[in-house]
Amino acid sequence: MYRDTPKPTRLEDYQPPEFLIDRAELRFDLDAVETLVSAALEIRRNPAAKRGDGSLRLDGEQLELLEIALDDRALPPVEYVVDERTLVVQRVPDRFQLRTRVRIHPAANTALEGLYISGDMLCTQCEAEGFRRMTYFLDRPDVMARFAVTLVADATRYPVLLSNGNPIDQETLPGGRHLARWEDPFPKPSYLFALVAGDLARIEDSFTTASGREVALHLYMEPRNRDKCGHAMRSLKAAMRWDEEHYGREYDLDLFMIVAVSHFNMGAMENKGLNVFNAKYVLASPETATDQDFAGIASVVAHEYFHNWTGNRITCRDWFQLSLKEGFTVFRDQEFSADQGGRDVQRIADVRALRARQFPEDAGPMAHPVRPSSYIEINNFYTTTVYEKGAELVRMQARLLGPERFRAATDLYFQRHDGQAVTTEDFVRCMEDASGLDLTQFRRWYEQAGTPVLECTADWEAGQGTYRLEVRQHTDPTPGQPEKSPRHMPLALGLIGTDGRELPVQLAGEPAPIGPGTRVLELREARQVFEFVGLSERPVPSLLRGFSAPVKLRFPYSDEELTRLMAADPDGVARWNAAQQLAERVLLAMVVTPDTPPPQAFIDAFAAALGDQEADPALLAEVLALPSESYLGDQMQAVDVDGIHRAREALMVQVATALRADLLERYHALHRFEPVTDQAAASTDREPDLSPAAMGRRALKNLCLGYLMRAPDDAVLALCQRQYATAATMTDRIAGLRGLIRLRDTDQAELAEQALTDFYQRWSQDALVLDKWFAIQAQASAPGTLGRVKQLLRHANFSIGNPNRVRSLIGAFAAGNPVCFHAADGGGYRLLAEQVARLDPLNPQLASRLLHPLTQWRRHDASRQALMRAELEGLRARDGISPDLFEVLGKCLDA
Repeated sequence: MYRDTPKPTRLEDYQPPEFLIDRAELRFDLDAVETLVSAALEIRRNPAAKRGDGSLRLDGEQLELLEIALDDRALPPVEYVVDERTLVVQRVPDRFQLRTRVRIHPAANTALEGLYISGDMLCTQCEAEGFRRMTYFLDRPDVMARFAVTLVADATRYPVLLSNGNPIDQETLPGGRHLARWEDPFPKPSYLFALVAGDLARIEDSFTTASGREVALHLYMEPRNRDKCGHAMRSLKAAMRWDEEHYGREYDLDLFMIVAVSHFNMGAMENKGLNVFNAKYVLASPETATDQDFAGIASVVAHEYFHNWTGNRITCRDWFQLSLKEGFTVFRDQEFSADQGGRDVQRIADVRALRARQFPEDAGPMAHPVRPSSYIEINNFYTTTVYEKGAELVRMQARLLGPERFRAATDLYFQRHDGQAVTTEDFVRCMEDASGLDLTQFRRWYEQAGTPVLECTADWEAGQGTYRLEVRQHTDPTPGQPEKSPRHMPLALGLIGTDGRELPVQLAGEPAPIGPGTRVLELREARQVFEFVGLSERPVPSLLRGFSAPVKLRFPYSDEELTRLMAADPDGVARWNAAQQLAERVLLAMVVTPDTPPPQAFIDAFAAALGDQEADPALLAEVLALPSESYLGDQMQAVDVDGIHRAREALMVQVATALRADLLERYHALHRFEPVTDQAAASTDREPDLSPAAMGRRALKNLCLGYLMRAPDDAVLALCQRQYATAATMTDRIAGLRGLIRLRDTDQAELAEQALTDFYQRWSQDALVLDKWFAIQAQASAPGTLGRVKQLLRHANFSIGNPNRVRSLIGAFAAGNPVCFHAADGGGYRLLAEQVARLDPLNPQLASRLLHPLTQWRRHDASRQALMRAELEGLRARDGISPDLFEVLGKCLDA
């Protein structure tokens, strides 16, 4: 148990730093076992801060202080105090230089914060508070310094030495050592510092900015992965051009670098000029990466590059403002991805992710506002609420302002706050000042937790041609916020006629619109009524087009109305949402009455969509995918894990049986575009097509295969085996493997084992592909999965020290396999709690994130609640748990 309760940090207690650091000169004598860090800090008192007792307090953790001097005078121990978290230097002048020298131990740093080893390289991760693990510093985002860095290391083991900014010098030293000097001309907070040292290969390219400057682009990786970085480089150049065209932002250094590392707690880090990436978001080839991987790489590369302005040039005043940089940058990378591929499909992916992860977070004990009011461990607030919901807040402001005014507002933001550490309030104020809009009420989105619910009803007056829409909004209580006020939000809608045409959207008292289309209404009150006039027939409202606000919308659609929207709505997101609602309605009815067949109207609607030759296949793949088991559980008062799984599988079997011929026809029509690897069977030697259109075809084709493998006959089994064996892309190979692994606990289990063995033998030397092998097995819904996960924990290729591998096995099982994780005997809960306890002393950040499936324990039946709570209480009773875990356990148990 945690004996000294950690004190929370509160937004209301924020004070400007008493001191500022103008320049930091650092020297790292690098070694995996023992690194020496020398720092010379130019410090001055902050005139904008309240004067304290005259002492300087620096952050520092796991440091061995060897030397300390103030203005070249060595300090005696009576003039400073060192403890586990701080260095206090007493009675300092208003301006001075502080020199320190410390010893750190990268190889022992399993938390992967600060300086640590990944494979054979040394690298850093400093966000949020990792810099203090390397030297004593004012480790907070509102202290921005210019850094000059000298790296010294063994020239054979670490031939490449990288840091932020521009390379200044390099020297060969006696004894087989060498050094490199780097200087960053832009002041930055310590969390944006980075260094990398290792034996790395490099690929190079260049980019010419809009003003004609040439920027060198360098991607570093382990030599064996040199041929897998082309997509990342292309994505980087596309992002640089896009940011110039859409936001007028040019890159500001002459060199931009990305380094791929295999051990990383997050996706990537936007360190100024030197982005350190999880290798998962850099390395890709058609043979090793799925279409989803390629899309993820483009998105993350863009995201970290966009941070150069939305995060680096303008940064956060404090960590409560984390969404200032992350929400805005997620919005930007979503828009970039939408422009690279299909806008509707990208938006659906964004919404699906929000509903799958952020809505449950908002409805559970971990609920918090986009701008939290307090935290114990900031690492616990790198959440979907801060990132994805934060992006939705930016998206709503963009919709309320319109494209021209939003661009003017972002231009004002960049001009007004360049080089500053600011707040979400500063961002919203720029939106107001550039547009003239009053966003006072909109600010509640940043302050209030929870997902608003819109209850909509409608009346039709045929004689008047008038359609009235009543909208009521409310938000359920969340921890610490029992009462909620109405929020300001855009509600985008259209009106659909009987024949599927869009109808004019004319509000009473307004001129008739030029033509039909989407209208954006502004909601501000708890209850509002909108009256539409000039209609010749009762319309079907297409509500929340483009998912214009992150809300739950309830409207009493009939099955016929949902079918009409599913077939005809020109807004792809609304069309998908109608299909999801229709499927949800069918599935929840089947949970209550398991033997109930789906309505024929549902099968007919599915068949009609499947046969739609005009629609984008990628959009159809989304429309025809059933809601996930987790999402269905979120729609129930008490989650019926087993009932949901049975219903969903039964519906897929019924679709596969009723539409076997249609599914096969569409599968073969789409599959003919794909090359195969078996040359004897190949009809073409074309390279795999990685265009958005080809990815869409594969998505729909593999959706068809997934349905067919729910009711496989010999022909379907042979088709699945052939796809697995001859696939030219990892996308198709994985789809084939997922189909075959469904046979693992059947009388055809040998087919599954053969495919799994073949996959392992092919890819056992490729860590990222092997992650897929672990994840596919962990997510299989067969009864024996828990036992297999336990076996895989003992596999020679499993490492508790590699976050990617931990997420691919433990995380995939706990978060991606509801029916097995929530087994009635509690075995899944025990396994997760055991692994969290094992991880917490090594990597607290990863351990606390891994625990999240147990935090929803109150949503389940009494028996499962008792089992989950027992595991949570057992973790809390352990001696010496981390602050990360302490905070999560406290919130989910005491709420």
